[in-house]
Amino acid sequence: MGAATDVTLRELSVAAGKARLQGVLWIPRNVCGIVLFAHGSGSGRFSPRNTYVADLLSEAGFAALLFDLLTAEEEQIDALTAELRFDIPLLTDRLLAATRWALDQPDLKGLAIGYFGASTGAAAALAAAARLPAVAAVVSRGGRPDLAGPALPQVHAATLLIVGGNDRQVLELNRSALARLSCEARLEIVPGATHLFVERGALDQVASLAAAWFTRHLSAAM
Repeated sequence: MGAATDVTLRELSVAAGKARLQGVLWIPRNVCGIVLFAHGSGSGRFSPRNTYVADLLSEAGFAALLFDLLTAEEEQIDALTAELRFDIPLLTDRLLAATRWALDQPDLKGLAIGYFGASTGAAAALAAAARLPAVAAVVSRGGRPDLAGPALPQVHAATLLIVGGNDRQVLELNRSALARLSCEARLEIVPGATHLFVERGALDQVASLAAAWFTRHLSAAM
């Protein structure tokens, strides 16, 4: 974690219907907005890539909520079938439940809201943003926004799609999704990066692009 930033970490449990979702909330001292992370296929709150991005976002003054979209039991099922990670309506409802929880917290009230989605979590982020006009910005990292389907034209949040230049199939899917968005939207390509952005400096570019996007759009929403 950035040594110059005073950040509080809080473990939490969020109710989503009958499920309890485990998460971690990062709150910097001078918080200027909150970003909720919607993890991708087979991932969770301990995703090293999203944790890295959350760390850098906290240095920029944003609270970050990283949580599991699936319960431990559901994760076991999904590990065998890979079906729940593609259940976009379920993931969307879970993200909305976490958003409502965040909006009820005294130290988070009034903050502008952003979503950071990865892989299938990006579709859930966009679908949730379509249902919750209070969401000011969405960033997708190597996401599948195409899976948001009919929700795409209903998204009003400023949307940034970040894709690796060598992630060719996902890049084409993002281009198609971009054409269906009627909100302010942009596609950023990280040259030489593959789907997980494991290349040297690739994730730093993702974090920098995300921080700039959230700074611009969440600040305007305050």
